Amino acid sequence: MATSFKIKFRPSTVEGREGSLYFQVIHKRVIRQLATSYKVSSAEWYADREAVVIPQVVSERTFRLQSISDGLHWDLQRLKQMDSGLALRQTDYSADDVIAAFQQQLASASLQGYLQQAIARLRRLGRLGTADGFRSTLNSFMRFRDGEDIVLDAIDSNLMQFYEAYLRRQGISRNTSSFYMRNLRTVYNQAVEQGLTPQRHPFARVYTGIDKTVKRAITAMQMRHLKSLDLSASPSQAFARDMFMFSFYTRGMSFVDMAFLTTDSLRNGRLSYSRQKTRQPLTVKWEREMQEIVDRYVHLCRPPYLLPIITENGDARMQYQRVEHRVNYNLKVISRQLHFPHLLTTYAARHSWASIARSKNVATPVISEALGHDSEKTTEIYLASIDTAQVDRANRKILSDL
Repeated sequence: MATSFKIKFRPSTVEGREGSLYFQVIHKRVIRQLATSYKVSSAEWYADREAVVIPQVVSERTFRLQSISDGLHWDLQRLKQMDSGLALRQTDYSADDVIAAFQQQLASASLQGYLQQAIARLRRLGRLGTADGFRSTLNSFMRFRDGEDIVLDAIDSNLMQFYEAYLRRQGISRNTSSFYMRNLRTVYNQAVEQGLTPQRHPFARVYTGIDKTVKRAITAMQMRHLKSLDLSASPSQAFARDMFMFSFYTRGMSFVDMAFLTTDSLRNGRLSYSRQKTRQPLTVKWEREMQEIVDRYVHLCRPPYLLPIITENGDARMQYQRVEHRVNYNLKVISRQLHFPHLLTTYAARHSWASIARSKNVATPVISEALGHDSEKTTEIYLASIDTAQVDRANRKILSDL
């Protein structure tokens, strides 16, 4: 005997509060209830149609109600799939069996659960930066969903367009929105490959490109002003400036790579490390300017680290993120003091090195090699192999001009 399904509304016992929606599962005249996390007011529910009322006037609530409507639709479709599967496999089953099968699949095929598994896997592989990016994406998407999970089968083009519109209303930049979309697309495609959901191409109508960002580089003259600024009255600002300069001196080394430098990284006049982001090995000729900064803070360093960024036992990643936050705050304060057109961050050192190198007529392939570019796009553009000595001469040329 076929199972029938109805969607019901249960008003709140508290006046003014939203009521709850639930499924009624009827099999062989036995009625069972399946609760959902969806809540609407009585005015937002068509009892005779078993449907959510979607207002004509677009607002935040409109998008929320549309999301609830979509979720109910997909949950109903999944319930029917569970019922059909049980009917094919066995002649005798109950409404409780349908609900149990639905809940079991829901737990294993939800976006939140799948993303959390991906984050845990990335952490085990040591890809902490990517894991953090996925975590930020999950947090953002769950805010959009008001904390409600969603099954992978329910991810479609409409949902992603609603999410993109939500991000835009929150003032999120196009690049950040695209970052979230690309992360979700990566996870979704992995789920498709594993057969957890069919391919519906949900990201075809949302932006997943990269816009040109506001120029973050400063000029050689501004760099000289920053280097010569008297910050003796503010050790925290002096430290921020020194970390920025160290990054610049080392051809735009990222803050995370600076944090994990050890005394063993420096041998025979060369600083060698692997980028945390790409694992690409890089080597930089050790210059006097770098040594001066290291000497200023050697008494604050905790062995085996070269710089006083990770100074305590415990979570090293949390420590460097906390220090980077303070450094960026002080760099912005310094930027205002010097009346720079853009507020500095640690990342601006990398842009600045590349910009100043270009102004000194350093060849583009040399700049590419110095920065450790490794993307396919960059590889296609920069095919030439640049020897280390040429990169070192370029860096010395830039540092000598300050």
